[in-house]
Amino acid sequence: MEEDTDGGMRFSSLCFISDHVGFQGTIKTFPRDFVVTEIDERGRLVSKAIDESVYEISKTQSEPSHLVKKPKLNIQDVSLDHEGEEEATNLTGYSYGEESHQSGLHKEDSVNGVTSKCEKENVDLLSSLLDGKTHTLLEQFACDIKGMWNSKTELIEPSLELSLGRILDKSQRAVLHSAVRQKFPFLITIGKSSEVIVKPNPEYKELCHLVSEEEALGFFKYLDAKKENSKFTFKPDKNKDHRKAVHHFLNKKFGNLVETKSFSELNHSAGNANTAITVRFREKARSHGKRARLECERREAVYTAFTLQKENLEMFEAIGVLAIKLGVIPSDFSYAGLKDKKAITYQSMVVRKVTPQRLKNIEEEIKKKRMNVFNIRSVGDSLRLGQLKGNHFEIVIRNLKNQTNDSASLSERILEAIENVKSKGFVNYYGPQRFGKGRKIQTDQIGLALLKNEMVKAIKLFLTPEDVDDPVNKAKEYFLQTEDAKGTLSLMPEFRVRERALLESLHRFGMTEEGCIQAWFSFPHSMRIFYVHAYSSKIWNEAASYRLAAYGSRVVEGDLICLDEDVDEHVSSSKVHLVTKQEESARTYAIHQVVLPVLGYNIQYPDNKLGQWYQGVLSRDGLQACRFRVPALKLNVPGCYRHILKYPHNVSYQLVHSDINDKVEGSHDNDATSSLSISFDLDASCYATVCLREMMKGDV
Repeated sequence: MEEDTDGGMRFSSLCFISDHVGFQGTIKTFPRDFVVTEIDERGRLVSKAIDESVYEISKTQSEPSHLVKKPKLNIQDVSLDHEGEEEATNLTGYSYGEESHQSGLHKEDSVNGVTSKCEKENVDLLSSLLDGKTHTLLEQFACDIKGMWNSKTELIEPSLELSLGRILDKSQRAVLHSAVRQKFPFLITIGKSSEVIVKPNPEYKELCHLVSEEEALGFFKYLDAKKENSKFTFKPDKNKDHRKAVHHFLNKKFGNLVETKSFSELNHSAGNANTAITVRFREKARSHGKRARLECERREAVYTAFTLQKENLEMFEAIGVLAIKLGVIPSDFSYAGLKDKKAITYQSMVVRKVTPQRLKNIEEEIKKKRMNVFNIRSVGDSLRLGQLKGNHFEIVIRNLKNQTNDSASLSERILEAIENVKSKGFVNYYGPQRFGKGRKIQTDQIGLALLKNEMVKAIKLFLTPEDVDDPVNKAKEYFLQTEDAKGTLSLMPEFRVRERALLESLHRFGMTEEGCIQAWFSFPHSMRIFYVHAYSSKIWNEAASYRLAAYGSRVVEGDLICLDEDVDEHVSSSKVHLVTKQEESARTYAIHQVVLPVLGYNIQYPDNKLGQWYQGVLSRDGLQACRFRVPALKLNVPGCYRHILKYPHNVSYQLVHSDINDKVEGSHDNDATSSLSISFDLDASCYATVCLREMMKGDV
């Protein structure tokens, strides 16, 4: 969980756990010297191609919800959600808003083109939802039904049906119901407990007696999609009696959902007026009732997962670019953790309200912004912070040399340092990246203001300029002098997405307490909570240093230890145990089991000097009565526990030696080591820079 910084909190006063000498060097000389790859919850590097077979849904056992393709709009968007494309606006029978696009034979080519794309997407979706055998049976069942109808067989056995098996997860069943009805509108799906049953759709067959099969197909797809403010228009029909029959059928079968009207349109080639039937959803069917609202929300919840690769780019800036390209807002993106700026990073993301195809359409365009997206696929939900196993780091440390006044072999010092950290670990501090790159104002100060409900102060802290003469800081300085949000917007560069979003809200709502609250809502929840977490992280760092200074590596009475060896991060209170005097005497526990609380409303404090220290800090910062909830910003901070020590895993390294004539200044014994290439894995929420700090014995 890294975010780049050039300054900020100084870490030279923080503790070390081991006593080797260390060495000096430079990291992040180039972005390629610091490669960070997220490790997902299954232990896979997200930079690797994902095997789509892991997303298949068994007909007897459901997969986790975050691996499931979800609502129906994911299917409909294939043909309907291409803004600005000719074939979308010409789609026979569909319209949005108040205009209706009437169908006609002159648009048949366009219809067929869109339908083929939609069908392909539905086939792909069903292939991922069903195992091969069940998918084949469904295709055969659908073919048999169409064959019976095409052979003029009027009667369909009421008992004719096909079971697709039991799907235990409700959201998965909903996706399957939708996928079948979209691919085969002449079939209906019925749920029996957790079993999905497919039957012929008698209404489809009956409507085919009145209109063309193309129109019937379009109508039932429209009916199933329930797209708000949409209309469906049948082909023009001069026969009034026939139109009455269609009206009668639609009102009899679907009158509780839709209403029908006839509209005339002038046929210029024939010189007379044609009349077509237009269908739209009734207002009450769309808007009234809890079930209808939930259905609408479920259909809108399209989630697309992908791997984001970026180079020398801040994560929030990357999200801002993607949001603009996709026509969504930054809060529609979710992620498991932050990543460095001055680096090449790979991380998982999920975006709402965007189909996989829409994301694929911008792949080439965003490469110009030093970004790439791949492993694009539909999933069932957003990501949450911390939803990862850890990160894999590949780092090059350049300009290696001994510590001042150290005459030992540089190579030996480096190998000693690596082995010490492998065996003894490092103090699990939050890295300086956690606190932002500001030298005047850091993120923890903003978080403290938010916890104290000082909304105006928090805004001013966020917009405090640094002592740098550039357009961004000039704009911030102008704002603090004038509080003129509109004028500041004209000065703030376009690439500063967060600042501009905040200023736009301030321009709209004003620089009042309430206006500042509204302005904070221009940030996604994950960013608002980030500032509060930054404050909690700073206090944890101070607590870790105090604990080690007070008791060293001994586990003492009143310490908190984690009982579950498998818990890597976010230890819950149920896993925490207070060390007794007898356990201290018996040395029952080791220092790597000790955890310290990260501030929140649901934590237990150590029952020793450290617990008293925590209370003193809260009093110092004016948080004696703080409940760690900020209702105005919908922020709740329950707190958690963090291990005081962590260890790198899967460590490998290589010393790169230069020519003897290019001996590095500061090295000894003819040691011409010029760089160290090292790779290792860290658990979630651990910082590579902190691990390197322990290794090198100095700020990096």
